[in-house]
Amino acid sequence: MSNDFPCQFPGCNQTFRRPNGRTQHYNAHHRPVSPDAEPDPAHEFREAFHAKLTALPCDENGKFLSKFAIPTPAEKQETGSNAYHPFEDRLAFDWAHYHFVQLQSSERKINKGLDLWLAAQLKAGTDSPLPWSSAQAMYSTIDKIQEGDAPFETVHFKYTGDLPPNPPSWMTATYELCTRDSRTLLHNQLATTDFARDFSSRPYRQFNCEGERVWSNFMSGDWAWNEADIIAADNQTHGAMLVPIIAGSDKTTVSVATGHQEYHPVYMSPGNISNVARRSHGNGVLPVAFLPIPKTNKHERSKPAYQKFTRQLYHACLARVFAPLRCGMTEPDVARCPDGHYRRVIYSLGPYIADYPEQVWLACIVQNWCPKCDAHYKTLDDNFESTHFRSHERTDFIINAFDPGTVWEKHGIRPDVVPFTHGFPRADIHTMLSPDLLHQLIKGTFKDHLVTWVNEYLYMKHTKSRADEIIKDIDHRISAVPAYAGLRRFSEGRDFEQWTGDDSKALMKVYIAAIVGYVPGKMVQCLSTFMDLCYIFRRNVISNSALQAAEDLLHRFLELREVFIEEGVRSSISLPRQHALIHYISSIPLFGSPNGLCSSITESKHIKAVKEPWRRSNRFKALSQMLCVIVRLEKLAALRQKLLAGQFLVGSTAGHYSRALGALGNRAHISSDSGNQHDQQADVSSESDTDSASSDSGRLSGYYRAKQKEVTACLDDASPDDNPPGISSIKLAAYPDRRCPKDLYALADYANEPGLPTAFNTFLYSLRHPKRSIPADVNAQVNFRGNIYVFRSAATRFYAPSDLCGTYGMYRQQLRCNPAWYGKPRYDTVFVVKDDRQGMEGMQVARLRLLFSFIHNGDTVECALVSWYPLALKDRDPDTGMWIVKPEGTPTLAQRRPVQVIPLKSIARGAHLLPRYGVGALPHFVTYINALDAFSEYYVNPYIDHHCHEFLA
Repeated sequence: MSNDFPCQFPGCNQTFRRPNGRTQHYNAHHRPVSPDAEPDPAHEFREAFHAKLTALPCDENGKFLSKFAIPTPAEKQETGSNAYHPFEDRLAFDWAHYHFVQLQSSERKINKGLDLWLAAQLKAGTDSPLPWSSAQAMYSTIDKIQEGDAPFETVHFKYTGDLPPNPPSWMTATYELCTRDSRTLLHNQLATTDFARDFSSRPYRQFNCEGERVWSNFMSGDWAWNEADIIAADNQTHGAMLVPIIAGSDKTTVSVATGHQEYHPVYMSPGNISNVARRSHGNGVLPVAFLPIPKTNKHERSKPAYQKFTRQLYHACLARVFAPLRCGMTEPDVARCPDGHYRRVIYSLGPYIADYPEQVWLACIVQNWCPKCDAHYKTLDDNFESTHFRSHERTDFIINAFDPGTVWEKHGIRPDVVPFTHGFPRADIHTMLSPDLLHQLIKGTFKDHLVTWVNEYLYMKHTKSRADEIIKDIDHRISAVPAYAGLRRFSEGRDFEQWTGDDSKALMKVYIAAIVGYVPGKMVQCLSTFMDLCYIFRRNVISNSALQAAEDLLHRFLELREVFIEEGVRSSISLPRQHALIHYISSIPLFGSPNGLCSSITESKHIKAVKEPWRRSNRFKALSQMLCVIVRLEKLAALRQKLLAGQFLVGSTAGHYSRALGALGNRAHISSDSGNQHDQQADVSSESDTDSASSDSGRLSGYYRAKQKEVTACLDDASPDDNPPGISSIKLAAYPDRRCPKDLYALADYANEPGLPTAFNTFLYSLRHPKRSIPADVNAQVNFRGNIYVFRSAATRFYAPSDLCGTYGMYRQQLRCNPAWYGKPRYDTVFVVKDDRQGMEGMQVARLRLLFSFIHNGDTVECALVSWYPLALKDRDPDTGMWIVKPEGTPTLAQRRPVQVIPLKSIARGAHLLPRYGVGALPHFVTYINALDAFSEYYVNPYIDHHCHEFLA
């Protein structure tokens, strides 16, 4: 039989063969950094809810219940006592889920697995039949799942205009729209119990602890409130719940090599869920349709008739996709919500997530014009105050008042296409288009514009060979940035062909310091101003004062970017993606934080909704196969969620049957179904600082696996924290380094820290006598004979909702103090609290030299030995906008920098320092390993993460 030790943390379903494996897993992923931490008032908000659309609970027929009513139990299927229906039992469900979802096994591999299963039964003398005789039989069982069922159907479209003699193929072809019932899919999303803590049933206005208006999730914006006001004009809707529909679409390519492998998925999400839930990998965003993509030759593509038809087809398909929701936009529908209550719901088409090319099609405008205002495409940012926002009414008036040529040339409107939103109540595509952080700020303005312009400037001002040398040195500077938790390291600088959004985000963190000295100061100021603006826009919670600061930064950026015109890089700047930044100032109060409406959400969904299903197809007419895979995956996910909620998947599969038989044994050769990797000593929690690099790519040699792990290892040091929110806290790793001496003086020799005894005795004396001054002979007056336990890392935990946080907005960060981290020394830098003043005025930067604890009067005292980095200037650097620090003291061969022991709890979080490279090429021996020892001054990097940017603001 099997030992079975499931994790006890709520929501974690991993199981282990041994108790120590479960303990190590808990310490790594769930151990509270600071037990009994009280909530921080700065993270508490007050909400004022809409008074008419109050989301009252009702029964299945729409009859209102008391607001204190108990949720209606979910309808039970008539399946007898089998909770795993349509599967025979848990083994059948787990087997199917393991192969179809986790392994993504092919039909051939599933048949092979069934053959081995049957062979094992025959060998054991069991003649009971298997649940399935083939993979197709297993697929049939999956298809019978009722939970999460939202099948695709095919709708055909054809060109209906007059056909010329010998018409081109696109006029006679039939186009297939593969769509689901959007109402059914939305009901499945609304009924997801995982969203119970991330669901807003009413529009609200949010205020921070100082009474200032803030915008965060979509329902905190003015759009939801104003929409509720319009709906509430009908008294019959009072007590109902507004459900905004957030949609998004984006073309994606699954195989460049084979060509023409493009798909155009449309995604849908209820606006009631939080930004964090929408960005997660659950079913908060699901594909609702795949749009047809007409194909023809280059000559036909240039014809107005073809362009008109493709756009009309596009809008006709979108109108068909959302048609099932139209009735529910005026008459309340009844839907089940994540908390188990039924409510009367009113649907509204809300924000639409799209990049600029898609926005051009959606808004029916001419290329290079703005989809939200009528600014002229040649002078988008000039006299913005005099421009007008686009609307259906304004567009209709212009089309009726002017001839088509004037409408096209003077107003940037295509008069031959009507937006799909024209046929839906209260919908206007120009208002609905949401900000797009990924393509407008990160990949657009930063990478495609500013970084490209900097390189063009270098080639304009220098010969090609000299410019190549400078760019090579900039890449070297980028690769030499010190390691830091969550920082992706560019081992060869920016020299790679395929850029991703994550690559651009990582480059933003380190780019400014790398170009200082090679470009004019005004150019550095331009990038620094843009970075500050970008980091405010990317916050998950944006206050009114932050929005005002962003508006000031925006005006300053528009002025500073003129340097590229002054230096001859650009003749003018009128770019739609940069112009879009102006609309953020009005869009944020309307839609809340752009963090929850970014096209990175839909692009990340391409992996599960398009790319992986395509790889599982036979590549021939793959779409129908892909849709079948998508539906089956969603059904299995919905059934698994139901079984988890009912406690039917507790422990491992073998453990389940052991308990059912009442004979839980001690044989260890039966493996659990998940989590066994945590039982291995080489993969103990990152907090225990085991430094063995694990294998993560079977096709790479050992050297390249280790090299790849070394480059990405820092990414594992920053992770979401699912514990409840609390005041920032820090705790040492779970296990000490047993190789280190425990005697004070022996440890000083072992760690090569001759100043440790004096620093420790000074700290201990102040701990014993807090009101006395430190005597000159402190080493003679303090005689410590206890043990000192050295740790190689510590974990900080703080509230960082704008970063990759947990459910409650908490973020965990590993601080390293290790002489052999992946074989190389790593001693992180940190912020130490000095006093209650905000930002750097109340902080000091220090570098960890040793993390340790000792026993004093029966209590464990956690400490850190640090060297200091005081400010080099009283104010920020005028060009980069960053604080500058310098190491304290001047080390010599005989003496190291001065050190001090501080309480561990005085450390607020990690700090990242960027070398102040100065003028000239960086020596080849300077790398990320020794960068913190090679320079006399450093920038304090505010762009390392969103929390740090707010922290230093």
